[in-house]
Amino acid sequence: MSMENPPPPALIRIPVRIVVLVVVLPIRMAWDVLTAAARFLDRTLLRPTGRGLAWLFHHTVTRPARWLYRRVLAPVGRVIAWVFTGVGRGLAWAFTGVGRGLAWVFTRVGRGLGWVFTRVGHGLGWVFTRVGHGLGWVFTGVGRGLAWFLTGVRRGLAWFLTGLGRGLAVTGGWLWSGLSAAGRRLGKALFVWPWVGLWRYVIVPLARYGIAVPAVWLYRHVLAPLGTASLWLLEKLLLVPVAALFRYVLVPLFRYGIALPAIWLYRHVLTPLGHGIRWVFVQVGRGLGWFFPRLGRGLAAVLAWSGRAVFVWPWVGLWRYVIVPVARYGFVVPATWLWRRVLVPVARELRDALAICWRVAGFLSRAVGRALKWVAWNLVGRPVTWAWTRVVRPVGHWVRDSVWAPARRAAVEAGRAAKDALDTARATVREARRDALRALVGGARMTEPGEPEAARARTLGSTTNVPGAAPAPEISLRKRG
Repeated sequence: MSMENPPPPALIRIPVRIVVLVVVLPIRMAWDVLTAAARFLDRTLLRPTGRGLAWLFHHTVTRPARWLYRRVLAPVGRVIAWVFTGVGRGLAWAFTGVGRGLAWVFTRVGRGLGWVFTRVGHGLGWVFTRVGHGLGWVFTGVGRGLAWFLTGVRRGLAWFLTGLGRGLAVTGGWLWSGLSAAGRRLGKALFVWPWVGLWRYVIVPLARYGIAVPAVWLYRHVLAPLGTASLWLLEKLLLVPVAALFRYVLVPLFRYGIALPAIWLYRHVLTPLGHGIRWVFVQVGRGLGWFFPRLGRGLAAVLAWSGRAVFVWPWVGLWRYVIVPVARYGFVVPATWLWRRVLVPVARELRDALAICWRVAGFLSRAVGRALKWVAWNLVGRPVTWAWTRVVRPVGHWVRDSVWAPARRAAVEAGRAAKDALDTARATVREARRDALRALVGGARMTEPGEPEAARARTLGSTTNVPGAAPAPEISLRKRG
C-alpha cells in the first residue's frame, strides 16, 4: 500500500465488511444450493437422458441409415453407374467408329482436291508475285486463308471418313467372324467385291483420268502460258510507263517546284524571324520573373501578419490564459483529488470486502450443507441402507437361487428336448423321403447332400451319447496331437 493511497481506518473497514457479509451470505448460500442441485440433476437426469437419447438415435436413425446405404443405396448406385458406363462406352465406340470411317473416305477425296488446289494456288501465287509486292501481300493472305479453310475441311472430312471406314471395318469383321465359310463367300460377293470393283474400276479411273489428268494438262498448257503472257503485258503496258512517269516527271517536279523553295524559305526567312521573336519573349519573361516574385513575397508577408493578428493571436490568448486555467483548476484538479482520495479507496475496500465475505459465506454455506447432509443421512440414508442390506438383498438372493435358477434350468432342458425332438423328426422325414425316392426310381441307396454327420455332444464326465448317433473318439484332440 503506497503513501499516495493510504488504507481507510478500521472504523470504516469493519462496518463495511459486516454489511457486505450480511448481503453476500444469502447470495452465496443460494449459489451453493443451485450448484448442488445442478450437479445432482446432471448425475441423475441429464447424463442418463443424454446417453439414452444417444442410444435411441444410434439405434433408430444411424444404424438404419447405415444399413439402408450399405444394402440398398450403394448396390443400386453401382448398378446404375455400371449401366450408364456401359451405355456411354458403347455410344462412344459407335461414334468413334463412324467418325473414323468418314474421316478415311474424306481423306482420300481431300488429297485429290488438295493436289488440284495446290497446283492452281502455285500458278496464282506466281502471277500475283510478278504483279507486285502490294498485290502479292493481299492475294497471299487470301490464299493462306483459303488454304487454312480447305486444310481444315480436308482434315475434318478425313477424320470423319476414316472413323466411318474403321467402324464399318470393325462391324464387318464381327459379322465376318460370326458367319460360316459359305456365308463369308456370299457376304464377300454381296458387300465387298462390288465396292472393291466400284473403287478400282470406276472411282479411281474417273478421278485420275476425269479430274487429275485434265487439271494437270490445263495447268501446264493453258494456265501457265496465259499467266506468263498476262504478266508480260502488265509489265510492259502498265508498270514501265508508271515507273517512267514517276522518275522523269513527278520526282523533278516535286524536287524543284516544292522541296527546294520550301527549304530556302525555312533557312533564310522563317529561322531568323523565329530567333528574333524568341529573344524578345525571353527578355520580357526575365523582367516579369524578377518583378512578380518580389511583389508576391511582399503581399504574402503583409497578408500573413494581418491574418495572425486577426485570427490567431486572440484565440491563442483565450486558450492559454482563460480556457486552460479554468479547465485545470476548476475540473481536472478536483476530479483527480476525488478519484485518488475517495473513489479509489472506497472501490478497493469494497473489492476486498466482497472477496473476503464471499469466502466466509462459502465456509458457512458448506457447514450448513454438511449439517443438512448429516441430518438426511441419519433420517433417510441409514434406514434405507439397513433395509437394503438386511431385507431386500437376502430376499433377492433367495428368489434368484430358489425360483429363477430352477425355472431357467427347466426352460433350458425343455428347449433342448424340443430341439432333439425336432432333429429326430427331421431325420425321420429325410429318411422316409429317401426311401420313397429309392422305391420310385430304384437303384442303390442315395445319399442326400446335407449337413455332415457328426458325433453328438456329451455331457462332462459322461461317455453316454445321444441315441442314434455314432460314438465319438475317447481321446481328446489335444492328446491326439
